[in-house]
Amino acid sequence: METPLLPRESGQFIAERSRDVFVEEKGVHKVAEMLYALRHSESLTASGWKEANPLAPTPTSDQGMNWVFVVDTMNFSFWPEEEIQQCEVTYKGTTYTGYMTLCAAITRAMEEGIPITDPKYFSQMSVEELGHVLRSDNETPMPMLQARHKVLTEGGLVLLEHGGSFRSFISQAGNDARKMVELIVEKIPSYRDEAVYEGKRISFYKRAQILVADFWGVMEARGDGEIIDMDWLTMFADYRIPQALVYLGALRYSDTLMQTLKNGELLRSGDRREVEIRGCSIWSVELIKDRLSKLMLERDGQTCNINPAVIDFYLWPYAKQHHKEMAHIPVHHTRCIYY
Repeated sequence: METPLLPRESGQFIAERSRDVFVEEKGVHKVAEMLYALRHSESLTASGWKEANPLAPTPTSDQGMNWVFVVDTMNFSFWPEEEIQQCEVTYKGTTYTGYMTLCAAITRAMEEGIPITDPKYFSQMSVEELGHVLRSDNETPMPMLQARHKVLTEGGLVLLEHGGSFRSFISQAGNDARKMVELIVEKIPSYRDEAVYEGKRISFYKRAQILVADFWGVMEARGDGEIIDMDWLTMFADYRIPQALVYLGALRYSDTLMQTLKNGELLRSGDRREVEIRGCSIWSVELIKDRLSKLMLERDGQTCNINPAVIDFYLWPYAKQHHKEMAHIPVHHTRCIYY
């Protein structure tokens, strides 16, 4: 079986052949200018991680590292079947939706004395126990409970085989981003985010890359050494960032695809159009980063240390903050464990 193209190469391969999603140079330049104006901002650094993850415990312990692993292992598919009501979790007076419901639920469980960050516990927990941890404030549960249980227990067993913590597991890769992603994908099946496009095996590795980027954010927050090769990571191909890229003009959907999404059609994981949305998102952010690097060199005489992961960390909350202005651009929906 051929080795899949890596995420960056996959993005380029897809963008060069895509039939329904197009990277727009004018929009790429516009986003690069927007980021250039923010180049000295905390929001474009790893130290912005804690700000973007307010519910994460202090990263000084294995428990803090394991929290990141637990959350990222179940970080997929939060959108509700009906927009009328979403799963909600209230923690310390704030009600959360989407991805933040998972963060709130895990932190709430820790406060309740449930050892949810201990692989000895979460590798053996029952579906019912996880259902209690992830319980919603309302009648709408968090989607895909059985799948979340399967990937979490599977991930816990892997950690137990490698020293019993995420820190001991990931340390086998040294502080090298690429080796970390490769280790995660090799050892933990649920992180193998791959597909076939135009006869070629391609990969996105969205959750594996986010896990490494979150680990980097934790390390930076602790001042605990550098992770090398962070530029190897791409943006994390999900359903929120493509919407922002279309809104900002860096991506364009064909009229047919736009209508399909507006009609609410679900795209299965691996569908050609779904692969094109994710692949072109990766490639557009690569071109944004390249353009930003050029601007910084030309105007400031400086090299750019803003990598695609940091651009993603900026665009994701940007999309949440501007969701009303973006409401006319449909989000693609794919029910799967990869994002």
